[in-house]
Amino acid sequence: MPDGFINVLKPPGMTSHDVVSFIRRTYGLKKVGHAGTLDPAAAGVLPIAMGKATRLIEYMTDADKTYRAELTFGFATDSGDDTGKVIETAAEFQLPDPSELKQILQEFCGINIQIPPIYSAIKINGKRACDLARQNIEVTIPERQIEIYDISLLESSSQTILFDVSCSKGTYIRTLCIDIGRRLGIPAVMSFLVRSRVGTFALSEAFTLDEIKLTPEKALCTMDQVLAHLPQQTLSMEQGAAFMQGKKIALDTGSKPSGAIRIYQQTEFIGIGQYDFDHRCLIPGKVIVPQS
Repeated sequence: MPDGFINVLKPPGMTSHDVVSFIRRTYGLKKVGHAGTLDPAAAGVLPIAMGKATRLIEYMTDADKTYRAELTFGFATDSGDDTGKVIETAAEFQLPDPSELKQILQEFCGINIQIPPIYSAIKINGKRACDLARQNIEVTIPERQIEIYDISLLESSSQTILFDVSCSKGTYIRTLCIDIGRRLGIPAVMSFLVRSRVGTFALSEAFTLDEIKLTPEKALCTMDQVLAHLPQQTLSMEQGAAFMQGKKIALDTGSKPSGAIRIYQQTEFIGIGQYDFDHRCLIPGKVIVPQS
């Protein structure tokens, strides 16, 4: 059974679940999941986890992400992209010149409060918000804190702008596009989206579905390779054996990082742990017993 991640280049027109189904058929494996949903109309990097790696998806979704987006001005929709129902239009408007646009985009860098779009996969009382919205059930989505690390204008025309954005997990680019439109006083929608990076997964290294079908073994990445954004701790053989048994490991916690940590038994990846600073020990989180 293959255990690891695949950097999939999701094509537009497929849902993230469609890609999972494709991977299951290709590898003959049921235990498959994805990290970070992409809208059906969007394309780009979609990390897929297989086998034991599915237990590590939560750490993959914590990774920062980078997108390239096109924003079209002049109308707004109920979904925030150009596939939704038009709810507002503007017959006449004029965009600022590129230098002013760049300054305005920079205003969005830093900590922001977002309200995700109604048509999203966010769960409300166990059901997806988009499914509830399609049933005309009133949905109230709680706001969330996100962070924009960098945003840069690439091109602009009389009706559109193209920009790159690097952001934290949980950021909705559709909402960002709407907010930019509101800042300019012009209704706007996201008209194009490509996710160019998720953590260590880059668009330039992503595999198309055809490439995966032809050489499935070539597309597989090891579990720890994908979690390189996490700090690591190396244990001795004795400590590693205790860790894999779910036991706490006494360690000096003088300068140890907080949060999730990759754990190795010498050179072999054996799971995820976390430091307990009060008791000066390492606590097993997700144990990955290596295949013998």
